[in-house]
Amino acid sequence: MANDIVGGYMQLFSDLLTKIRPEEIDLAANALRHTRDNGGLVYIAGNGGSASTATHLANDLAKATKSSGMPPIKALSLSDNVSWLTALGNDEGYERIFAGQMENFLGPDDMLIVISASGNSGNLVQAVEMAKAQGVTTLGITGFTGGKLRELVDLSIWLPSPSGAYGPVETAHSLVVDLIKECLMADRPTVRSTS
Repeated sequence: MANDIVGGYMQLFSDLLTKIRPEEIDLAANALRHTRDNGGLVYIAGNGGSASTATHLANDLAKATKSSGMPPIKALSLSDNVSWLTALGNDEGYERIFAGQMENFLGPDDMLIVISASGNSGNLVQAVEMAKAQGVTTLGITGFTGGKLRELVDLSIWLPSPSGAYGPVETAHSLVVDLIKECLMADRPTVRSTS
C-alpha cells in the first residue's frame, strides 16, 4: 500500500515541478527587487500549510537575502501575529484577518504575496482587493485551477493540479518560494579575495 501512495504522490509532485516557469519566478523576483529598492514592505499571507510557507518566505526574504551594501527586504507574514489575527477573526470575521492588518500600514510602494492551493480563500481575496485598490503590486502563488486569485492578482505563479492535492501543491509552493529567494540571493555583491 505504501508503495502505491508514495509512487502516486511522487508522480504528481514530479508533474508539478515541470509546471514551474522560470519566467514567472523572474517576474516575482523583479517585483520584489522593485519593492526593496523603493523602501516598500512585503506582506505575505496564507492559510493552513500555506501560512507556514508564508512565514518561511518572510524569513528568507528578510534574512537570507540581506547583504552589505544593499537595502534589506522588509517582509512580514500576516499569519504570524496570533493575537491580532484572532481578534480580527473574532470581531470582524475571518475574511478580514489579513486586510484588517494591512489597512494599518499599506503604502503605495508595498507588495502583497498570497499563497493558496485553491486560490479561493475569502480572506486572501479580500486582502488582494484591498491591495489593488491602493495600487499595491500583488503576486499569487496557487494550485488546482488557480481559483479567483489567479485572475485577480497582478503576477501569478500557478501550478495546475487536481483539486484536493494539497500535499503535493503545498510542497511545490515551498520550492517556488525557495527559488524566488535564490534569485534574490544572486543579487548579493561578490566578495573578491585580495590575497
